[in-house]
Amino acid sequence: MRRNPKLYLALALIPQLIIIKILTYFPEFVETYYSNGLYQWISKLSRYIFGWLPFSFGDIFYALAIIYVVRWLIKNRWRFVKDLKGWIIDVFSAVSVIYFAFHVLWALNYYRQPLHENLGLQANYSTQELLMVTKKLIDKSNELHTSISKNDSLKIELPYSKNDILDLSPKGYQNLQNDYPHLAYSPPSLKKSLFSLPLTYMGFSGYLNPLTNEAHIDKLIPTYKFPTTVSHEIAHQLGYAAENEANFIGALAAISHDDIYFKYSGYTFALRHCLFEVYKRDQDLYYELVETINKGIIKNYQEVQLFWDSYQNPLEPLFKKTYDSYLIANNQKDGMQSYSYVVALLVNYLNQPAP
Repeated sequence: MRRNPKLYLALALIPQLIIIKILTYFPEFVETYYSNGLYQWISKLSRYIFGWLPFSFGDIFYALAIIYVVRWLIKNRWRFVKDLKGWIIDVFSAVSVIYFAFHVLWALNYYRQPLHENLGLQANYSTQELLMVTKKLIDKSNELHTSISKNDSLKIELPYSKNDILDLSPKGYQNLQNDYPHLAYSPPSLKKSLFSLPLTYMGFSGYLNPLTNEAHIDKLIPTYKFPTTVSHEIAHQLGYAAENEANFIGALAAISHDDIYFKYSGYTFALRHCLFEVYKRDQDLYYELVETINKGIIKNYQEVQLFWDSYQNPLEPLFKKTYDSYLIANNQKDGMQSYSYVVALLVNYLNQPAP
């Protein structure tokens, strides 16, 4: 009997699914042996291989892969009727290989320990604690805004090109690693996405290619958002797969940066998250707090909102729903709603007594 290697590859998907399900019950194992073990070697090696390239190898790979898949489907359309079994084996053997690579090269990080446990923080917080941190962030954001603009009604314009920001962003992590050595980031692999226009229409500002460990930034987003977006994607490269944890670490990296514009971007990014949570809990209190924020900061927020509004389209909710399903399938049970966990991290971290 002739053996079919593709059949074995296709069947290998079943034990992979079982193993991933089992790993969801052992986050300490994943944390120790993958996230802080094997992944550290994989990610550095990937960034050494692809980081020096002035273009995104991952984006080119995606484009060629899409072309190949479309061509394959067209060429093999007849097999769907005449050789359905062989067609299914071919498809699932490819899915099995991709699934394996996706998890080994990056996605097992979805199953690591929650960040608040590693940092010794609580996962919950009271409205009073939220209010304390929000006021702190308002004071610091106002202070930075005034230091830069001298006029509380002007929005901040960063004096850097987006390429400059890509080069400067790792410095925030260099400072952050003094307290958290596991956040050391080297070598860099930061790229402007070749697919920035479709990415914008989909409603996303960046992404990590899990196969090449290249971080991609939407080059169309406002410059004001670039420091925190780049810092967010670096957090993904370091193995923090959950969006909420990457938001938190990205905010800390921007806040820890020596440059005042990065600090401004980081503090106002954290503030916006907290304000949104206040709005959900007490709208009257939210409007009271907004009145204490420099008008220039509000204009920066509006600049970002107007940018996204200008690219709204009927398909965007579908892309967001698809991504929500992706997050749920990868151990983020609340999907995109889990982004609010960043507020719990911010509140409990910033409410810690000073050393």
